[in-house]
Amino acid sequence: MAETRCADALTLEAPTVEDGAELWRLTREVGTLDLNSAYHYLLWCRDFAATSVVARLDGRVCGFVTGYVRPDVPDTLMVWQVAVSDHARGRGIAARMLGDLLERRAPYGQVFVEATVTPDNTASMALFTAFGRDRAMPVSRCDLFTADQFPGGGHEPEVLFRIGPLASLAG
Repeated sequence: MAETRCADALTLEAPTVEDGAELWRLTREVGTLDLNSAYHYLLWCRDFAATSVVARLDGRVCGFVTGYVRPDVPDTLMVWQVAVSDHARGRGIAARMLGDLLERRAPYGQVFVEATVTPDNTASMALFTAFGRDRAMPVSRCDLFTADQFPGGGHEPEVLFRIGPLASLAG
């Protein structure tokens, strides 16, 4: 798969199995995402590479977006996790990864993007809201899972963001 090079030496490309451990480490370091097992990230990089993207700055993984196509709604790309390392924040990397991923997925018919966000995750709320706004795409929000649906307590509700249809990927 072709890679995208940006002026600031940022490389965006589909992840490989070799990236799985780095995605796990980055998720752990960021600390705001649900940390899945290392095995999960290895499988994700193997089985969902085409619907995910990894960012490298000077050759080191500095961010990723994991996603999948919803089996029952094939025009929708569900974004599972978005992470950017502390040293790479403030450069618009999350939005660039999301834009790169959507550009790669457009030929496969994904015209909507979904993601869930907890109410306290203001960075993700801002990312998805701005992403839709900057591309003149509608952004809707609704409650998807309530806190009491999560076992064990302590998990916030998840708000579903739905962006699209993708009229234009320019921006």
